Amino acid sequence: MLDRRGFLAAGIGLAAPAMLPRGAAAAGPADRVRVGFIGTGNQGMGLLRRFLDADMGDVVAVCDVNQGSIGYKEPDHFYGREPAAELVKATAGAKGRPAGCDAYVDFRHVLDRKDVDAVVIVTPDHWHAVMTVLAADAGKDIYCEKPLTFAAAEGRRMIDAVRRGGRILQTGSHERSNPVSRFVCEAVKAGRIGKLERVVTKVGFNNKVGPGPGWTAEPVPDSFDYRAWLGPAPHEPYHHDRCLYRFRFNYDYSGGQITNFGAHANDMAHWGMGLDTGGPVEVECLDATFLPAGSLFTTATETRFRCRYPGGVELVCESGPEQVQTRFEGTEGWMQTGYKGTTASDPALLAGLPGKGKGAGDPHSLHLANFVDCVRSRREPHAPVEVGHASALLCHAANALIRLFPERGPTRAAWDAGAERFAGHDAANALLVPRQRDPWA
Repeated sequence: MLDRRGFLAAGIGLAAPAMLPRGAAAAGPADRVRVGFIGTGNQGMGLLRRFLDADMGDVVAVCDVNQGSIGYKEPDHFYGREPAAELVKATAGAKGRPAGCDAYVDFRHVLDRKDVDAVVIVTPDHWHAVMTVLAADAGKDIYCEKPLTFAAAEGRRMIDAVRRGGRILQTGSHERSNPVSRFVCEAVKAGRIGKLERVVTKVGFNNKVGPGPGWTAEPVPDSFDYRAWLGPAPHEPYHHDRCLYRFRFNYDYSGGQITNFGAHANDMAHWGMGLDTGGPVEVECLDATFLPAGSLFTTATETRFRCRYPGGVELVCESGPEQVQTRFEGTEGWMQTGYKGTTASDPALLAGLPGKGKGAGDPHSLHLANFVDCVRSRREPHAPVEVGHASALLCHAANALIRLFPERGPTRAAWDAGAERFAGHDAANALLVPRQRDPWA
């Protein structure tokens, strides 16, 4: 039986030593970072393995609302808090690591621990803001998976909490630590393809199929705290396709592939434009396809939207077979990069492209390592909170118009980047604010 804290729970948490505002001393260069992983599903377990394999620090706590089960991204994936704790304990004693690793249902137990310097938050999107703000207030540094926010209105609260507490926050936009992506985006910023005119980004099609109209609720597994999983989200009947990896296909918890893969591709677009914390002046939904009404999955299955930026640069984001791809088109050529490789209009444009032995490596591991290094040095990480907010904000603005397409117009609206809302489009602006339940609202 859970105590009062057990009403909530969720996530993940991986962290590093921080400058704790409540009197605790910051970890010095010789200290090992002590982290808690909040969320040990598909992505969380992948990051946990990388953290342990690279011996980046000590994992002293893990947290997840799922005790352990199969059926995450793939049917044979067995993840949850107990598998995560066992993975950590299997490394006990190696390189001086502690023998214990506590497993929690309620993420606040991790935040309460004085021996946790930082957390890695790898929960469904609808938990990111709540956990990040509470972690910052608890004096923890934070690695939070992308998209940083679930809704546009959350971003400023997260920025305020992080900056108020002097925290380090790394958004899980790991392409920011990918040497190849860095080469391409910095080359575009430097004018290697001339004046930038157009950017085309690709996001993958939906890679899972959920039940259609007429689906029926299922009993909640004994090992799964569904009420805690829902947390601030609207209460809905349980179905296994609502949770685990598939949460991203329901607007109650995520924004579909626009916020999943788009948080990478469109973040690189901003990077190459030199607008890390900027935004467009106009957004337009060009096309959107949805499943039949009554389906469990509610996010668009195919989308295409266009943005116009100061100076006339156009961005077009569209569904496609590529999971992530960003193509920059300038007056003197083009360059593109993504999960399937990097090419250019002229091979000479790729002179100096990193390869094996030139800083290449697993971007997830490099991104985690950058976070831990910044926890120690107190320097800004590759994807700080403002950058994570800006790339997610673009995706949320596009999704607001996508969700109104084509029943309610207009499908094109001016975007006020300063106010972070549409000019004169109340229906779209209403979708920028999350629906949340008490006590998390």
